[in-house]
Amino acid sequence: MNKIISNYRNIINEIKSYEKEFYESEKNINLVAVSKTFSAEKIELILNLGHRVFGENRVQEAVEKWPELKKKFDNVELHLIGPLQSNKAKIALEIFDVIQTLDREKIVLKIKEFKESYENKKSHKFFIQVNTGNEEQKAGIEPDKLTDFVSWCKNDVNLDISGLMCIPPINESSAKHFKILSSLAEKSSLKFLSMGMSMDFKEAIEFGATHVRVGSGIFGKRD
Repeated sequence: MNKIISNYRNIINEIKSYEKEFYESEKNINLVAVSKTFSAEKIELILNLGHRVFGENRVQEAVEKWPELKKKFDNVELHLIGPLQSNKAKIALEIFDVIQTLDREKIVLKIKEFKESYENKKSHKFFIQVNTGNEEQKAGIEPDKLTDFVSWCKNDVNLDISGLMCIPPINESSAKHFKILSSLAEKSSLKFLSMGMSMDFKEAIEFGATHVRVGSGIFGKRD
């Protein structure tokens, strides 16, 4: 357990170091501690240190862990970083504060429908996942369709889009894809960039990441 705390502190220090290396002023980069497959007991170790930004891949797993954790700890910001199915949209809005993986019209329309029907007008942030490598089996919208998709979300559906997210192909340079995502965000006037994981968050910070997603680098080997 002490190893998890040590890992977390090391990651925080590395992020601060890279900020100083690449930027003249502090960027306040958000560390999304990816807690998928890890127990509530391990997550509480990081919560007890004051960390409040976490990521989960699966809606059902988040439902099993996070309601109780959110009762015990205030101001948690929970990110969905895995695929979202339309039949899970309502419950995803209830448990998550940020959804990073919008990538098709059907999901956007479902989210809009449920948000409008809520009595509790919970505030959410929404990112679009971009398939920067145009991989057939990977989720995310193709880069050349992004501008129109962002415009449609904002103007036709009236859903505010805050940023972009990507997962680079495993057999290519991550930096290449971070550069693509950064350029796309600038063209679409989007503030947030979620990119970089345990092995490549340094490169992500260099290319403007506002959110880095680190799981095994903190919690170790997956449960």
